[in-house]
Amino acid sequence: NHVKRVAEYCKILAVHYGFDEKEAEMLKLASPMHDIGKIAIPDAVLNKPGRFDEEERSIMDTHALRGYEMLKHSKRPLLKMAAIVAKEHHEKWDGTGYPDKKVGEEIHIYGRITALADVFDALGSARVYKPAWDDEKIFALFKEERGKHFEPKLVDIFFEHLDEFLHVRNSMRD
Repeated sequence: NHVKRVAEYCKILAVHYGFDEKEAEMLKLASPMHDIGKIAIPDAVLNKPGRFDEEERSIMDTHALRGYEMLKHSKRPLLKMAAIVAKEHHEKWDGTGYPDKKVGEEIHIYGRITALADVFDALGSARVYKPAWDDEKIFALFKEERGKHFEPKLVDIFFEHLDEFLHVRNSMRD
């Protein structure tokens, strides 16, 4: 249900950011493709329990560009949006993300929204390599990463509409 929750979170963020209904719905449909590039990552890396070593991390980090490369040639607006999401969902507001180390509004809003939605869901979900974080730990990180990892306005929207995010998470558990 990760991609379904991320899609819902993206729509919530988009609507409260000021997107019209059509564009918000399109982002909801495009955002599940944020990790499509992972199909090109070897299973030994993709399914490894535990932390990646430096080489494995560099292989995993290629998924953003690989996803973009898969989608960028489409003429369909939805897939053009998905290409942007795939490429930019690991960029960080302060320029420390990847693949292009974009800063602030250089990062497309679709990538900025999907980044926050993806991190919220990933932290709150158990994985083979980590347990789920509790809400207070997630909220503390989001406050700390406001203006670093995430656009400040999006963090503010997240906390202003927290009940909507928690409702989605609770209604779509794994």
